[in-house]
Amino acid sequence: MYEVFVNERPLILTDKIVEVTDGEYFMMNEESVLKAVQGLRKGKLTKAYIYHPNLEEILNKFSETIPKVIAAGGVVTNPEGKVLFIYRNEKWDLPKGVIKKKETLEECAIREVEEETGVKKLKIENFLRTTYHVFKRNGEFRLKEVHWYAMTTNYDGKLKGQKKEGIVKVKWKGPRKIQKALEQSYINIKILFEPKRDLLNSDQ
Repeated sequence: MYEVFVNERPLILTDKIVEVTDGEYFMMNEESVLKAVQGLRKGKLTKAYIYHPNLEEILNKFSETIPKVIAAGGVVTNPEGKVLFIYRNEKWDLPKGVIKKKETLEECAIREVEEETGVKKLKIENFLRTTYHVFKRNGEFRLKEVHWYAMTTNYDGKLKGQKKEGIVKVKWKGPRKIQKALEQSYINIKILFEPKRDLLNSDQ
């Protein structure tokens, strides 16, 4: 099972059909996929399920209709235990970006954090999880698959938001400010701070 968010509403890709009262089931074909995505995006649906019998193929099948974009990012912690946040589009977010050719996911995550925040001396501790959301660009839907890594750094220099990416603030935040920031963030970012949440299957 995969949990994909469309305008902050869940789209569940599943190989099981069970009786549900909180959403609508769709089959894995182009017409049904687009109907589900549009319904969630416009608020006509609050939750949707797309069924395909082969779980191993389900993400690839979905990507035939909604092409996949692979990205990576970091949850960066400093020696004081504060976490690095960026602010853009009137939301608190975490640094991430699309992978380049011949680049590993880990290299992409480090590069994007450096470019978007100015923070250096980054060290990856471990892989956290993969999140999925659908966005629209140039009139076309895309599925963004973001691979998140826990990182540490002892960098104490100036923070500098990447203007061309629309980043207007970069801040280190402690526990109290993290909770406040998450109130003005995206559901996939909130998920990263919920260690007890059941993780769905991913390709890692």
